Amino acid sequence: MKKLITFLANSQSHFINLGRISIFIVMVWIGGLKAFQYEADGIVPFVANSPLMSFFYAKETPEYNNYKNPEGKTVQKNIDWHKENRTYIFSYGLGTVIVIIGVLTLLGIWYAKIGLIGGLLTFGMSLVTLTFLITTPEVYVPNLGGDFPTPQYGFPYLSGAGRLVIKDVIMLALGLICASESAKRLLKT
Repeated sequence: MKKLITFLANSQSHFINLGRISIFIVMVWIGGLKAFQYEADGIVPFVANSPLMSFFYAKETPEYNNYKNPEGKTVQKNIDWHKENRTYIFSYGLGTVIVIIGVLTLLGIWYAKIGLIGGLLTFGMSLVTLTFLITTPEVYVPNLGGDFPTPQYGFPYLSGAGRLVIKDVIMLALGLICASESAKRLLKT
C-alpha cells in the first residue's frame, strides 16, 4: 500500500498531463463533430436560449421547436430553416474554437504560457456551458403527464441534454488545475 501511495504522490504532474490529454481528446472530438449537421442541430436549444449566445442565430428562440431533426434523420425543410438561422455557420465557428482550446491545453505539457491560456479557456468555456442549466428548458425532464408514484420532471431531474451539460463541472475544475500547474511553472522561470 505504501508503494501505491508513494507512486500516486510522485505522479501528480503526470496525472495533470493526463488531464490535458483528456481535455484535448474531448475538445477535438466534440469540436470536430460540430462540422456535422446532427451535432449543429443538437446544440440549437442551448444556443437559442442562452443570453450569452442567442444573438448568433437569426430566428426567435421558441421557433426552433418546429424544426428539430431527429438524430440520424434529415428533413429538408428543417435543414433549410437551420441554414437561414445560421445554425451551421455558428456550429463550424464554435467547433473551431473548441478544437483550438483543446490544442492549447495539450500544448501546456510543453509550453507553460500556452497551457495557462488553454486551461483558463477550458474553465471559461465550461462556465458558459454550465449556464445552460439555467437557460435551457431541455436540460430537465419535461412534464409528460405521468403521475406514478409522483411526477418526476423539472429540477433536479436531468434529461439527456442536462446530463451532458453537468459533466462540464469536471472540465471546469480540470481546466483550473491545468492552468494552476502552468502558472506554477511560469513562476519558477
